[in-house]
Amino acid sequence: MNNNKSPHTFHVPVMGTGFTIESPLKLAQYGISSVVPITDHFIMEHLIKIHSEKNGMDYTPTNPSDRKNRALIIKNYLNLLHTLVHRNFDNLKQSNFEEGSEINKYFELLPVNSPLSKAYAQMLKADGEEKASLQEKLRQMVHVGEIDVNIMTKLDGVNYDKDNNALPIEYNDAHAAIEGFATSNLTSSVVLSAGLNPRLYSHMATFDDFYPNENGQLKKRIILKVSDYRSAMVQGRFLAKKGLWVSEFRIESGLNCGGHAFASDGYLLGPILKEFKDNKETLINMLHNEYVKGLKTQKDIEIEKPHKVIYTVQGGVGDTHEHQMLLQHYGLESVGWGSPFLLVPEAVTIDNFTQNLLKDATENDFYLSEVSPLGVPFNSVRGNLADIEKQKRIDAGKPGAACLKKFLQFNTEFTERTICTSSVQYQKTKIAQLKDTVTNSAELKEKISKVVEKACLCVGLGNAVMDYYKLELPKGNHGVVVCPGPNLAYFNKISSLKEMIDHIYGKSNKLFNANRPNVFIKEIKIYMDYLKSKIDECKDEFTPPQIKYFNTFKSNMQDGVTYYKEMFSKSDELLENMRDKVLEDLSFYKKELAVMYVPQAEK
Repeated sequence: MNNNKSPHTFHVPVMGTGFTIESPLKLAQYGISSVVPITDHFIMEHLIKIHSEKNGMDYTPTNPSDRKNRALIIKNYLNLLHTLVHRNFDNLKQSNFEEGSEINKYFELLPVNSPLSKAYAQMLKADGEEKASLQEKLRQMVHVGEIDVNIMTKLDGVNYDKDNNALPIEYNDAHAAIEGFATSNLTSSVVLSAGLNPRLYSHMATFDDFYPNENGQLKKRIILKVSDYRSAMVQGRFLAKKGLWVSEFRIESGLNCGGHAFASDGYLLGPILKEFKDNKETLINMLHNEYVKGLKTQKDIEIEKPHKVIYTVQGGVGDTHEHQMLLQHYGLESVGWGSPFLLVPEAVTIDNFTQNLLKDATENDFYLSEVSPLGVPFNSVRGNLADIEKQKRIDAGKPGAACLKKFLQFNTEFTERTICTSSVQYQKTKIAQLKDTVTNSAELKEKISKVVEKACLCVGLGNAVMDYYKLELPKGNHGVVVCPGPNLAYFNKISSLKEMIDHIYGKSNKLFNANRPNVFIKEIKIYMDYLKSKIDECKDEFTPPQIKYFNTFKSNMQDGVTYYKEMFSKSDELLENMRDKVLEDLSFYKKELAVMYVPQAEK
């Protein structure tokens, strides 16, 4: 969301490999920024064909035998999005100011007190030549939303040629995705998530669009998605030494979010945001010092002043009071509203079954699962189509999935070449091994259940697109994997775009359960449950590193609760609407934490 001229104070983060893949076509003309996943080039090829034909444009399939096939598809899809988004935006600018028109919708979606919204209200009251003059001024004031992209840096598997020889590293999955974005026509940002990948970051340094042009502007910008300040420093410095500037730090709750969840050693979102706020100038100056040297070395470019850096946040926000508190109390530029938009058909691409499942799901239906082949906790909802299809295969004695897309092939337990732990090949081999080596029937059953729990995310996270467009997959039905954050439990209505944005900006408040806990309180509960589950997994057999980790985790949580208690005890108008309930809940969790069992080191 790095558009300095954005009229909105929220953005739509990446969701899955398909849910937001078309979102710019639905949102950007209204000035709303969203993030496109560029993981699945197979889906992008389908969408290039669909949207080209729909818009009367020529379509030529990408040659599957071309080594650059992946990068070319991603580039072509992003270029198509760029063309269609700007066509939509130009049509909006030229539409008449009348009830139901696109340009009226643009202004009606804005925050009430924004300068653009006030200018629009002034125009509505005017007459004659003054009204016409104000309308022309308004047309020049609108700005298109960003088409940002997301790359999970660790999804960087090796690809092979037709003779089964490993291709050079630039053809790896994330490397090729970077090339597709870097060579596209977009002027926008890549969101790098899932941590540091030195080889990928070095690859980025080979593309000119990441460096300032003759006017000192960056055509391609970098957003780091981080869950703590240290990660921002480490990754930011690494990039700066390559002459690459981080324009935005997108701070995400470790567990109170959608998709893969990365617990941050018990550090809670509020204290993390405070650390970023307190150290903003320190961070910028440190990165700029490294950047000046890196830029000189890489491109012989000299620069005096740092580029702009902004902070944004996402993870569990649910109402306008939290939205405004995050923006103003922590000096943030934008707040990411992700999972609630899964209930907005105008904003995402989603199948009817999954959308209705999410609408009706309750608190107990949302949980941290172990379905990801990456071995990282993964947010899920009970009763999703992928789990139904997976259970059918298990019941038929045929666990595992056909490995069609190969994005998550990282295991070499039984093979020289990496395979995926959700694949038929891995699960069949692993189960046979367990049957040969585990004699206790209860232990065997438990271990097999953990093996077959892994799900095919490569296919499942994009299958909503396949279902929506009635496209068939080879080798059976894998179902749709959906990865909502737990906050979605409190939203219970399939909504229009206007209804959701009105909710974000406080124009209405009808979309969620009144018993929804505060964003900070919900995160405390999730972290406590996570810590308890990790302690229980040890079954009273603790190693010294585990004992140290558990105690650090608990101590960091207690520090976070103390911080919140001090914060909400102050007479800050931003906190007025949530103060009493939050303080009451904090007292409860402070007591819960105090008596919570954590193993202690032997003296």
